[in-house]
Amino acid sequence: MSDGALGSGIPATPGPSASGPAAARTTTFGPSALLTPANAITVIRLLATPVVIALIMLWGASWFTFVFGGLLAMSDGIDGWLARKQGTTRSGAFLDPLADKVVVLGALVALVAKGIIWWLPVAVIAVREIAMSVYRSVAGRHGISIPARNSAKFKTLVQDIAIGLCLAPPLAGHWTLLNGIMWVAAFLTVFTGAQYYVDGRRAASARRTGTGPSDVAGAGLPDRAATDAAGGAG
Repeated sequence: MSDGALGSGIPATPGPSASGPAAARTTTFGPSALLTPANAITVIRLLATPVVIALIMLWGASWFTFVFGGLLAMSDGIDGWLARKQGTTRSGAFLDPLADKVVVLGALVALVAKGIIWWLPVAVIAVREIAMSVYRSVAGRHGISIPARNSAKFKTLVQDIAIGLCLAPPLAGHWTLLNGIMWVAAFLTVFTGAQYYVDGRRAASARRTGTGPSDVAGAGLPDRAATDAAGGAG
């Protein structure tokens, strides 16, 4: 997707001088689109979160809950693939990380309420997720882009795996093991949060000195567009 197309909301098309595989790529939806297949899957993930919470509260660790939760986690990759294929949108950049956090935190709170894991690592994860969402939102409003890191995507994967293991019947009752796994997820969550904080400070410093966010974090995109396009993980 070209910078001009991303900024204007018009699907990118190859220009007269374009060449190569990237030039031949077109997108189905522009950045301002709302009703997209990727967004539909994201909304389904949000609506399915109360179901996961109810299943955990009713049955705790069970194969049905394990499979249902696994399918819900896999849907995150599907809507991401659709967004890359059909065109990233600002609404998707907002909804996708929101759905990630709602699903993860909802499941974790249910696991704590059910007595499957300790509350402290969950509290650490929750505080980081909420604080970083606020931080990136405030930074974006000041024109500071903090693109998603691969480490943050890995962090989300580890969180999903940790939740899945808590729902696996063979591991039910292994308190020490499950909490150890949850602390690993909490450590990665805090670590990536520190990375984002440093990225934000560097981007803000570059903006003040005139280096420009595109040289530090924006990858050449306009400030707002870079923030939106990068919002898929946090």
